[in-house]
Amino acid sequence: MGKLFSRLKPDVRQEELPEHPVSLLLRDLTGRFDWLQIVPMFLLLITGALFIYGTGQQVGGIHAALIWKKQLLFMGIGIVIWFFLIFFDYRWLIPGTFVIYPFSLLLLVIVLLFGTELYGAKRWLSIGGFSYQPSELAKLGVILSVSFLLSRRKANINKPLWALGVIILTAIPFLLIYKEPDLGTALVLLPIVGAILFSAHLKLRWILALLILLMATAPVLYMNLKPYQKERIYTFLNPESDPTDLGWNAVQANLAVGRGGVTGKGFMEGTHCSLGYLPRTVANSDFIFPVIAEETGFIGAFLLLMLYAVLMFSILRTAMLAPDDFGRYLCVGIGALLITHVAVNIGMCIQLLPITGLPLPLVSYGGSFMVSMMIYLGIIQSVYAHRKQDSFLSE
Repeated sequence: MGKLFSRLKPDVRQEELPEHPVSLLLRDLTGRFDWLQIVPMFLLLITGALFIYGTGQQVGGIHAALIWKKQLLFMGIGIVIWFFLIFFDYRWLIPGTFVIYPFSLLLLVIVLLFGTELYGAKRWLSIGGFSYQPSELAKLGVILSVSFLLSRRKANINKPLWALGVIILTAIPFLLIYKEPDLGTALVLLPIVGAILFSAHLKLRWILALLILLMATAPVLYMNLKPYQKERIYTFLNPESDPTDLGWNAVQANLAVGRGGVTGKGFMEGTHCSLGYLPRTVANSDFIFPVIAEETGFIGAFLLLMLYAVLMFSILRTAMLAPDDFGRYLCVGIGALLITHVAVNIGMCIQLLPITGLPLPLVSYGGSFMVSMMIYLGIIQSVYAHRKQDSFLSE
């Protein structure tokens, strides 16, 4: 009887309804975004805009006071490109590599011939009232080309032919950038490529051989440096030897960081920027970290470093989630670029490294590097967005 009634009972289970297209779209959108990257990225952008505004108000003058609006324009352009790249399959950058890399070399040659000379260096091309540094495109070209080369199916970095290919791809832009002269930017290429080689399973003996080779060529490189570059190294080793001239920037940047104390002097209340102890022309770019440290103190500087740490963690996590070697190498190379800029910029402000012109990512003023950095992070987001898709590169 129980079986009879069970057969007569209507089936109260409802068929599963198809998911609404809007919810499917929202799920797809949210799955593309890596909030572990987005949150620190936007906080760093906001921090940079605030302190660029603050330094402009302290320095005074129409140009300095309005320069933050120019930075907002660069940020807007970068964010638009970053958002576009989220929906762009990063693997389409492979054919683009054959255009980007040689075009970047062409721009480096053009800037040597026709670039705007400033302080004895030709690093910028003036286009429509804006200045652009071709070396930024060269960094992207090196990351793309080396990542593509080592992601080939039969690639083996421990074989001479593949190693020679990497050396050639790196050496050409390195020498062109060094010729500008811009040694700091040229040297950034080395940790970028080194990180990619390490992730491509370069054997320990070759890593040691490369380190020995770099140490052996260091004296030759030093002998060919410009006089002002040698002065920077000497000043770094002995900043107190000329604290009122050559060592001034290094000493004052270090003092500004130390005088921030635990909580800082308050926003726009720092004296090193307002009184001109920090060089006013670069207080919003190369030396923005001392401004932040003086006005927000140890707490503010520590939080800034934590934002970079979270951003770096998100990049490395994306590298581990990448569906192919090309995506993984892109993430590793970009991560190395980010951490190198942060370490060198902050290191020079606290007298751990010589003074160089490397900006602080997402914080320092500058259009070329700002837009380039947003492109790099957009590529990372693209790798993250396609992390669950099967890659034809792995077949």
